[in-house]
Amino acid sequence: MSILDAIKQVEGLMPDRYKELSREEMEKRVAHIKRKFGKRLFIPGHHYQKDEVIQFADETGDSLQLAQIAEKNKDADYIVFCGVHFMAETADMLTEKHQTVILPDMRAGCSMADMANMQQTNRAWEKLQHTYGDTIIPLTYVNSTAEIKAFVGKHGGATVTSSNAKKVLEWAFAQKERIMFLPDQHLGRNTAFDLGIPLEDMAVWDPIHEELQTEYNHEQMKVILWKGHCSVHEKFTVKNIADLRERDPDIQIIVHPECSHEVVALSDDSGSTKYIIEAINRAEPGTKWAIGTEMNLVQRIIQEHPDKQIMSLNPDMCPCLTMNRIDLPHLLWSLEQIEKGEPAGIIKVSETIQKDALLALNRMLKNT
Repeated sequence: MSILDAIKQVEGLMPDRYKELSREEMEKRVAHIKRKFGKRLFIPGHHYQKDEVIQFADETGDSLQLAQIAEKNKDADYIVFCGVHFMAETADMLTEKHQTVILPDMRAGCSMADMANMQQTNRAWEKLQHTYGDTIIPLTYVNSTAEIKAFVGKHGGATVTSSNAKKVLEWAFAQKERIMFLPDQHLGRNTAFDLGIPLEDMAVWDPIHEELQTEYNHEQMKVILWKGHCSVHEKFTVKNIADLRERDPDIQIIVHPECSHEVVALSDDSGSTKYIIEAINRAEPGTKWAIGTEMNLVQRIIQEHPDKQIMSLNPDMCPCLTMNRIDLPHLLWSLEQIEKGEPAGIIKVSETIQKDALLALNRMLKNT
């Protein structure tokens, strides 16, 4: 289901009166409902969320980590997932049937996940099968819809995270000669390159024109990269790095592998959100860092490490706009809807999609 389809299913949106409440009043009400429901309510918060939301999170982490934590929580009747749509879908697939997963604002989608829909994917698979035969295994970043995960699971593939992508690609190459990687071309390219696959052996599949984009012989392709990207991480540029190096040659640059290959290659280090957080935690006091990832997280890291000089690689960067749709008013509204017995923003993945999507998730977990 695309985020547009999901929005159509919402029974009403948050009333405007919530926007007129003071922060103090909203915080008071949220805290009251959390105390009232106790263990029956669980609020996971993604690292990219605003501080006004993160303060009420029972657990913080990346998307799959939070879904797995939710899976272990058997006490909660309601899981209010402060993240984006595909994350809540994964939580719904991993939790018990009696548990209700809620997204406080159904408009909180992911532009990357929406860059690959089922119609495009089915057509691409058909054409690639015609070109390459049964030599391709599909993989998808967990930043994808449940339908795309199900497609991958049905065709023998697996999901990947930015933390375990290298291990999953190694497993995939042991299964088939070629990989089709959805929906983020940059994570796929950076991971495959780290495994020794030359850039000339990778092609980009353009789902709009339905063609492979490469200057080289199609037969030599080992990795087919979907033409998708993260709208946040793609905004970190080679010029950002050049300007920063000129101003301060001693600064260390660490970026997320959703950044372009050129940016990753020029940085000192790259890794998942968890990797970046742990790298800064280990860093010596007084060290200087520029971080190429989402701004809410960078600002939180800066606050937590006053003994280090930390900045964003792109100081003009905006936070993830879709993630930021989950704000304090929407969190309060969703909790009060639960309190009234009229929960809104319920995320429910059909059993058919869930069955195949879990195959992809479980193959990843088994091989990492």
